[in-house]
Amino acid sequence: MLLLQNARIASENSPVLLESDVLIVEGKIQDIGSKLPIPEGARVIDARGRVLLPGMFDAHVHFRAPGFENKETITTGSEAAINGGITGVVMMPNTRPALDSATTVATVLENAKDRSRIPVYTSGCVTKNREGKELAEIEGMRGLGVKMLTDDGDTTNDPAVLLRAMQYATEFGMFFASHCEVPELAGPRALNEGVMSYRLGIKGSPACAEEIIIDRDIRLARAAGAHVHIQHVSSKLGMETIRWWKSRGDVKVTAEVAPHHLLFTDEHIGDYDTNYKMNPPLRTQADCDALLEGLIAGVFDLIATDHAPHTPFEKAQDFISAPNGITGLDTALVSLHHFFVAPGKFGWDLVVKRYSAEPRRLMSLPVPSIAVGQSADCVLFDTEAETTFTREFMKSKSQNTPFIDQTLKGRVDLVILGTEILLEREEL
Repeated sequence: MLLLQNARIASENSPVLLESDVLIVEGKIQDIGSKLPIPEGARVIDARGRVLLPGMFDAHVHFRAPGFENKETITTGSEAAINGGITGVVMMPNTRPALDSATTVATVLENAKDRSRIPVYTSGCVTKNREGKELAEIEGMRGLGVKMLTDDGDTTNDPAVLLRAMQYATEFGMFFASHCEVPELAGPRALNEGVMSYRLGIKGSPACAEEIIIDRDIRLARAAGAHVHIQHVSSKLGMETIRWWKSRGDVKVTAEVAPHHLLFTDEHIGDYDTNYKMNPPLRTQADCDALLEGLIAGVFDLIATDHAPHTPFEKAQDFISAPNGITGLDTALVSLHHFFVAPGKFGWDLVVKRYSAEPRRLMSLPVPSIAVGQSADCVLFDTEAETTFTREFMKSKSQNTPFIDQTLKGRVDLVILGTEILLEREEL
């Protein structure tokens, strides 16, 4: 039994934080109100000044298992999520072997039950081994609860194959998540084509490589009557393309934006810093500004980190050779608070809606809220404290993030899921 006193409760439906006591009994929120009596045997936490949020949910993470456990495991990845206030995730299927059959998906889900303290879901491939040629075993994966199909990391290059997959899988209530990139245009560089690429002497990837596939895949979804979800949008015109298609109202399209594409530009790469190398690449300040405007306006349905761990050895290579991607689960919520909520660019209601509620709706999962009768799935966040992202603090197996050794305002103090306290900072 746990009584949180004087917490400020956040909701997706209101920018106002309601200060109240919250009583949790046997994993459920039993009462909310002012000056609740303290039940006998209850533990009491003074939450004054802290914000109580529903647990976050990340619909785009790479836990690298099976096949790349030197970068991340289900255990370390899920602990990184808890460390960042996230209580559920969806894994991408670009593992080794790729998750393209009922057999591989079943193995991952079985491992996740034993190795994670939070729910771990997985997406499945569109095509066998992500090669873009033959359809994956879609029906078998659907039988194990897979909702999202994607060849993430690569575009499903053949539009005829993708259209057939969309037509087939839509009958089973599944949807498609698209990594948008024309490989012949993008190349392996993961650096935006522009002033910075010229300065560094590296041939860049033009934004149109992404924007062409955004438009193509939405058109294919419209033709198939399918739902398409556009992943990690990085450019202004990409956002505007999604906005235009949504305004038509004749195709079901959702989209996500990653914190790093809101926060960083290609200028941050500086002297070839590989912690800023990701795909799609960081673009310009004008793109960042447009993505933020699109998030606030609702063009983007959800925030997702594209958590992509790599070993120090891999990221220590030269910029062209180093792999794409940064970690994000440990840092996402604190960075959203530091750069956007604290300065007043958007409120906690947007964070709850876009990083807790809508990702779960995308996956047809129950949406938690801080309300009487709800299962306890919540995060207590201290807006005045600070977090320093040292290697010791990070729970991910890898620390390839621009935030390493940086101090940001805000701290995840407590994470509760059902009857378990998953995380509690010593300072409480």
